Amino acid sequence: MMTYEEFQNRSHFTLEDLLAFSYGRLVGNPPPAFDARLPAPPFLMMDRILEIRADGKRGAVRAEQDVRLDAWYFQCHMPGDPVQPGCLCVDAIWQLLGFYCVWRGGLGAGRALGCEEIQFSGQIRPGNRVVTYEVEIRRFAILKNSGSSITIGDGRIHVDGETIMTVRSAKSGTFQGITYPDYPLPSANSRGGMMRKEE
Repeated sequence: MMTYEEFQNRSHFTLEDLLAFSYGRLVGNPPPAFDARLPAPPFLMMDRILEIRADGKRGAVRAEQDVRLDAWYFQCHMPGDPVQPGCLCVDAIWQLLGFYCVWRGGLGAGRALGCEEIQFSGQIRPGNRVVTYEVEIRRFAILKNSGSSITIGDGRIHVDGETIMTVRSAKSGTFQGITYPDYPLPSANSRGGMMRKEE
């Protein structure tokens, strides 16, 4: 466990760190509304963040995921032709953008907000070794009144050193008051729908 100040000053994160973040145990003295989580395995799409840095409203994140022969998606997508779904690479970019929001001080829970363009030029197969995600942060902002945040970035996905995918203008943000800790019991946030814009 680390302090919030240590968390914001870290430039890399191990698998143990990312798992602790997923379960809300990484930061020992979080500020109020520090509700963000990464997905837990098997949906966590990275094993380590090699570099995370900020430069004003811009920044960068570089992460890796080890390719596992028995990964859940190879078991079902597709029988006789196992390949990692490309949408999981897009989600990895969203996960990294959301983590970046929290690392920069955004409060609330993370949500993917979309992207403008996705281009595929390759695939991830069971015999590959490692996937590298590179995200160039083009814009980061914290909303004044709420403490919520948004980040926009361009992503490149490589497998064993070869570029196989690009994602342009991917967006993620953090929003307060949207978590559903009562699952599966009914409560105020047990139903989805359109998210309301914040001031």
